[in-house]
Amino acid sequence: MNLWQTGRLAAFCAAIVLLSSPGPRAAAQETKTPGTGAPASLVAVPAEVPADARRYAIRMADNRAGVLATWTSPDGARHSFFAFNDRGRGPNLTTRVVVDGSGLITELDATGNDYYKNPVNERFRLAGGTATWKNKAEHGEKAARSPMLYAPLDATMPDEIEGALLAAPGHRLPLLPEGEASIERVEDREIEIAGQKVRATLYEESGFGFTPSAIWLDADRRLVASGSDWFAIVREGAESAWPEMLAAQKARAAARGAETAKRLRKKLAAPLLIRHARLFDSETAAARDGISVRIVGNRIAAVGPDATIAAAKGDEILDARGRMVLPGLWDMHVHLGDWDDGLLHMAAGVTTVRDMANDIDHLNELVPQFESGALVGPHVLKAGFIDGRGPYQGPTKVFADTPEEAKADVDRYQSLGYVQIKIYSSVKPELVPVIAAEAHRSGLRVSGHVPAFMTMQQAVAQGYDEVQHANFWFLNFLFDTVPDTRTPDRFSAVAQHAAELDLGSERVRAFVQFLREHGTVLDPTVNVFDDMFVARPGVVAPTLVEVADRLPAQVRRGALDGGLPVPEGMDRRYRDSYAAMRRMLKMMADAGIPIVAGTDALAGFELHSELEEYVAAGIPAPQVLRIATLGAARVMKRDAETGSIAPGKAADVILVDGDPTARIAEIRRVVTVIQGGNVYDAAALYAALGVRPAVSAPR
Repeated sequence: MNLWQTGRLAAFCAAIVLLSSPGPRAAAQETKTPGTGAPASLVAVPAEVPADARRYAIRMADNRAGVLATWTSPDGARHSFFAFNDRGRGPNLTTRVVVDGSGLITELDATGNDYYKNPVNERFRLAGGTATWKNKAEHGEKAARSPMLYAPLDATMPDEIEGALLAAPGHRLPLLPEGEASIERVEDREIEIAGQKVRATLYEESGFGFTPSAIWLDADRRLVASGSDWFAIVREGAESAWPEMLAAQKARAAARGAETAKRLRKKLAAPLLIRHARLFDSETAAARDGISVRIVGNRIAAVGPDATIAAAKGDEILDARGRMVLPGLWDMHVHLGDWDDGLLHMAAGVTTVRDMANDIDHLNELVPQFESGALVGPHVLKAGFIDGRGPYQGPTKVFADTPEEAKADVDRYQSLGYVQIKIYSSVKPELVPVIAAEAHRSGLRVSGHVPAFMTMQQAVAQGYDEVQHANFWFLNFLFDTVPDTRTPDRFSAVAQHAAELDLGSERVRAFVQFLREHGTVLDPTVNVFDDMFVARPGVVAPTLVEVADRLPAQVRRGALDGGLPVPEGMDRRYRDSYAAMRRMLKMMADAGIPIVAGTDALAGFELHSELEEYVAAGIPAPQVLRIATLGAARVMKRDAETGSIAPGKAADVILVDGDPTARIAEIRRVVTVIQGGNVYDAAALYAALGVRPAVSAPR
C-alpha cells in the first residue's frame, strides 16, 4: 500500500485502528510510553539508513508509533524506510525510487512486509515507452507513451507522487495501473521546524480515495506532515506545529463536507406521504404490501394500508411503486473518520451507528455536525475506550492501570454523554470488575475485547454485557495456547485452530448456555474475519466482491491486498476455520443469544456484507434485518424511539429497490434515505464520493 493507504488501513483496523521514533543513530532503540517509563515498543531501523536521513514521527492517537526516514543516495535515487507497530501489526518497508526530469517514476523497488506481515516485493520499471510492474496482487505491462504515474500497492513514497503531479500540466496525471490523480494548492503557512522558520504548503490530492487527501510540503516539495486526528506522519522538529496544520486541513475538509451536505440535503418543508410501499415490519420480521407511511418533520405520523391514509393538501407524495420501506439500519461497530464516512453510511441506508473507539475531541467536533445536518451523517452512540499501558496498548489517550484511573475514566466518559465503555486487551484482569461496577453504577453498558490472561467466560462473569469480535468465542477454548490476547496471535491462532473445535461438544454447549443465562450480547464482526482468513492477494476481498466495480479505481485496488499471511499448507485450514466461525454464529443465534450487526471496517458497504454473512450462516434474512434495526435499538434501549416504522417514532426510513427479506443482497439497493427531517438520494451521495450507485432513485 502507499502512504495514504497505509494510514487508512490502520484507521480501519484501529479498533481495527505503539512505538516511538528512534534517535539520530540508525540503530534499534527502546522507546518509552509517555508518562509511564514503560517500554512502548522497539523499532529496528536498518543499518542502511544514514544518520543524516530526514526523519518523521508516526503518531497514532497522539502516541508515538513508528518512524519514516527518507534520504537520497549518491546516484540520485530516493530511499525511504517506513515502519510502525499497531499492537503487533504494522508495515516495515524499505523503498527505492528513481524519477526522471519531469518527476515521473522510472524505477521502484520495495521490500519488507505489509500491515499484516505479508512479505512485500514490489517492482516497477518505465523504459522505452513501456511500463511494467509486479507486486503481491498484480503483474502487468502497459504502453506509456504519454506521461503516466505509477501508484504503488505497498511501497512508501512520501512525496514523489506529489512532485510528479505538481510538475505535470494542469497538475494532473493518469495513473498506472488505472485511475487518474490531481493535486491542488490550498494555502501557505509559516511554521517552525527544529527552531527554524519554514514555509509549509497545504495541498489536496484527488484520485487515491473517496475524497481529497491533505498533505503538507515544504518549499522543496518534500513532506512536512500528513494525516488526521488518529494517524499522522510529522517531520521531526515540527511536532509543535502539527496541531495548527491539522486544524487548517480539517477546516478545509469541513467546509467541503458542509457544501456537499447543503447540495445533497433536501429538507422536508411539508409532510411526506410514501405510498404503495412494501413495508418491513421489524416487530414481526415480516413484510406487508400496499402500505403508506406519513412523515411530518422528523417523526412518523401514520402507518397503514394505502386505503386508510389519504393524502392531505400540501403533502409531498413519494410513490414507492412496490419498493420496500425499512427502518434505517444500525452499524453497531464503527470508528468514524472524516465526513466521507458519514456519506458512505447514509448512502448505504445506515442511519445510526455506535462508535466503538475514537478520539474524544474528534467525536465532539463531528457528531454535532451530523446531528444538525451541517454534515451528512448518521446518529451516533458513543462507546468510550479504555486500555492499559504497555507494549501492545491500543490507539487511545485514555488509560487505566489503577482502580482510581479506571473510575475516573468511566466518570469522564459518562459526563461526556457516552453510553458504553469498551475495555481493551491490555487492561489488567483485576480492573475489569472495577470498571464494570463503576460503569453500571453510571448507567453505562460494558463490552470490549477480552483482556490478556482472561477467558471470555471470565470477562462475562466479571461484568461484560457484550463482547466484540467472534475470534474471542474460539479463544475461550484456546486459552492454554493463547493466554495473551494482545498480540496478533488472537487472529492467527483462531485461523489455524478454529476448525478443530468440536462445536457439538459439551464444553461448547455449556459455553453457549452460559452466555444465554447471562444475557450476553455478541458483536461478531465476522466480515473482518472473512477478509482476514479468506482473502488472498490479487483476488478481490470477499466482503467487497459485490461492490468492487462501483468503487474508485485506487480504492478498488486496495481490495486486492489480501488478508493474514497463510503458512504453507494452511490455505484450506484458514477457510475451514472461517466456516467454523459461521457455524458457531448460527449456534449463538439459535440459542437466542442477542446479536448486533457491526463491521469495524469500511463504512456502509461492509454492513451489507455482515448481514449477508449472517444469512450465509443460516440465519433467515427477515431475522437478520430485525437484528440490524429493532434488535440494535433494543440492545441500546432506544426501541421506544426508533428501530421500527410506527407512529410517533423517529422517521429514520430507507427505501430499497428490491426485497431483502427474500434475498438479503438486495439491501445494497438503497435509493432513498430519510433521517432527521431530511431526504437524501442515495445515488447522489455515492456520486459525491466517486462511487457508482447500485440503482437510480425513483421518480
